[in-house]
Amino acid sequence: MEPFTEHRRVSGPNVYGFLRLVNVSPAREAALKESLAEYCRQHELTLSGLFTERVTTADSAAFTGLMDVLEVPGTYGVVLPSASHLGPRAIAAGRGKRIAATGARLLLVRKETPGPAPHRRRPSPGGYQAWQRGHGPAPALEAES
Repeated sequence: MEPFTEHRRVSGPNVYGFLRLVNVSPAREAALKESLAEYCRQHELTLSGLFTERVTTADSAAFTGLMDVLEVPGTYGVVLPSASHLGPRAIAAGRGKRIAATGARLLLVRKETPGPAPHRRRPSPGGYQAWQRGHGPAPALEAES
């Protein structure tokens, strides 16, 4: 008996990863690469290659290589850990426009939210448990039948 289609390996749309790794430890580099691979697995994408930039210049060899593969038929997009991997703002804006001009999608593992971070309240002097019990919505109770 043949397995169901959902249980067979199928290749998803081809994407290419791009990492800007300036003064990054080997452990951090490995974690970033794994995050791209995991994102692609979860979203059924085929990570066809990874371009790594060690020095940020507008036309680095890594970015030029990325732009070249985006012209290959069947390429779906670029996957980045976050938008900051495109480089500093002045460079990132131009790079984003160049990627968009190819028709490729720009996929971010972690989307950054603009503006200040949300305010978090601190626990009361009674401790975390007292703070947790006294604030926030009450849990819903099941209705009796």
